[in-house]
Amino acid sequence: MTIGLNRPTEGASSEAMPWTPPLLRSLVWACLTCLAVSGYAHSIPDIPVRGDFQANGTAEITVEISPRSWAESPKLAPDLEFKDFQSYSAEQRADLLKQMRAFLSAHVELRLEPIGRIQPDFTFEFIAETGQPLKDPADAVIARGKWQTKLPAGVTGWQVRSLPGHKVSVVFQNTVNGQAHPRIAVLFPGESSYTLDLTGLTTAPSSGATKGAISAQSDTGGSWRTFWSRVREGFHHIVPEGLDHILFVLGLFLLARTWRPILAQVTTFTLAHSITLALATLGYISVRAEIVEPIIAASIAIIALENLFRPTYGKFRLAMVFIFGLIHGLGFAQRLVDDRIPADSLLGSLLGFNVGVELGQLAIIALALAATAWIKDEERYRRWVVIPGSTAIALAGVYWAVSRTF
Repeated sequence: MTIGLNRPTEGASSEAMPWTPPLLRSLVWACLTCLAVSGYAHSIPDIPVRGDFQANGTAEITVEISPRSWAESPKLAPDLEFKDFQSYSAEQRADLLKQMRAFLSAHVELRLEPIGRIQPDFTFEFIAETGQPLKDPADAVIARGKWQTKLPAGVTGWQVRSLPGHKVSVVFQNTVNGQAHPRIAVLFPGESSYTLDLTGLTTAPSSGATKGAISAQSDTGGSWRTFWSRVREGFHHIVPEGLDHILFVLGLFLLARTWRPILAQVTTFTLAHSITLALATLGYISVRAEIVEPIIAASIAIIALENLFRPTYGKFRLAMVFIFGLIHGLGFAQRLVDDRIPADSLLGSLLGFNVGVELGQLAIIALALAATAWIKDEERYRRWVVIPGSTAIALAGVYWAVSRTF
């Protein structure tokens, strides 16, 4: 059996060259070994922590947590769907809440300055991941805990710490007197948020704001900090979290190593996924993950198969990349949609996350170029890299498409 090794130019064709069975077999088996533990892929769940503070000193702290948060692999762990949750006994639901409380106590530290760490007595309820009441059988079940209190006299600041030892992000958001604070912090394990200045919101005067605290009324650098926080999150969404998106980008790269096809494909993909990322995040379109994820997987397989059987760069390839980019954008958007970002912080979050995604994609292409630069002969490059690499990517895409559908 042979596969054509023509270079990716408009309408070009050339002599066929044979497979390299030993290399191909080793790559395929390595790919399948990885896939054996990675059938379904979706975003790693965040833990949103929201503070709502009023001028009279009342405060409400809200936290949301998914059962996937403490799984060995939160990204690969399946959602607890409402249709399964309905069969849980009262004892099973109580045990689930016990696990959630234990995880929060061990890994999320809530602080009021100068008091230090606090242990709120949250009242929990089970809701859908969208923040709405559970209704659809396919709704992903999470728990939302609320704690209402009166700020003690002398409190000067509010802060959250994401303690080491877990694998999810903590998202720190606040509202003061009904106005969403412009700064949002996305915390990876081991990181601390900024301190929100709460002076003036307690029933008795405080000794002054905590050093370095951010004003609760205004924050001139808040938009920039939110933007940068989302850039980090977007990059992490691709590297190392987004294996399916990584394989798609590698599929684009394997068509050709010359600058024109790479630049055109990446630009087209970026334009397309930016459109749907914005529309979905802003709430203009909504497509369930059960539909989006299998199509993303199929797009990976199709791009890789074209590298094998129709390795030509042209308008058809770019049109296909654009269409698939629209679908990938819906997948990217799920992370921001789940966070339910306040309107004042939406633009910075959207732009930052998109920039982070682009940087992640460019990092993958840069690494791929560096890893293959030593192979100067294009026929050897196709035989040693393009054919086995595209075959492995195609197998991954087919496997994921089937597993995400059934």
